Amino acid sequence: MIKSILSLTAVAALLAACGGQDDNADVDNTQGPVVSSSEAPRNEAVNTDPNMADGALTPGANSFTEEQARGAIESAGYTEVGPLTQNDQGVWTATAQRDGSSVEVSVDYRGAVTPAAN
Repeated sequence: MIKSILSLTAVAALLAACGGQDDNADVDNTQGPVVSSSEAPRNEAVNTDPNMADGALTPGANSFTEEQARGAIESAGYTEVGPLTQNDQGVWTATAQRDGSSVEVSVDYRGAVTPAAN
């Protein structure tokens, strides 16, 4: 009997400590942490343009397979892509056709397809 009274008293004390809900209180229902309070972004945008050819290849460890590099070249409008080779800077290179001309074309680690300068 005493245990029941003590348990009931403990539950009542916990409920009293939690307090009642005030219907007039302003409730902020925001969930999760605030990531940034500034209006302007703090990082530069990533270039997602599928034709990232800016005339300069960027050397780096290439994670493309040969078939993925071939697909990038074909997506850039080249046809009849020849055998691909990868140099020590991670750049894939092949000969391909575009507008009736044979062109040497390269793909860097970013996926930028760049024709060789004539």
